Amino acid sequence: MITRIVKLHFQEDRIDDFLHFFEEIKWKVAKQPNCGGMKLLRDKHHPEIVFTYSHWRDEEALETYRRSELFAQVWPRIKPWFKERAEAWTVECHFNGFEEA
Repeated sequence: MITRIVKLHFQEDRIDDFLHFFEEIKWKVAKQPNCGGMKLLRDKHHPEIVFTYSHWRDEEALETYRRSELFAQVWPRIKPWFKERAEAWTVECHFNGFEEA
């Protein structure tokens, strides 16, 4: 299992556009094959900055999503709304101190 963390910094006048669009696509992304779920986190002090946090079976599953028709629809739509270039990390968990849900 891998975790993908993506930081998206939007133009202040486009964050609401993104949040509205996210409502339309969130379950489509979260239910992609071999995706274990996704969260959207919003910076408390900089509300135009959000992070997606998603779990994938492995890097191949993530790459399959990144080559999917859904990703091809999502990324070109939101990319013009960015204030800064997106940043992304693919990480593995070495300790989980959170209680299981």
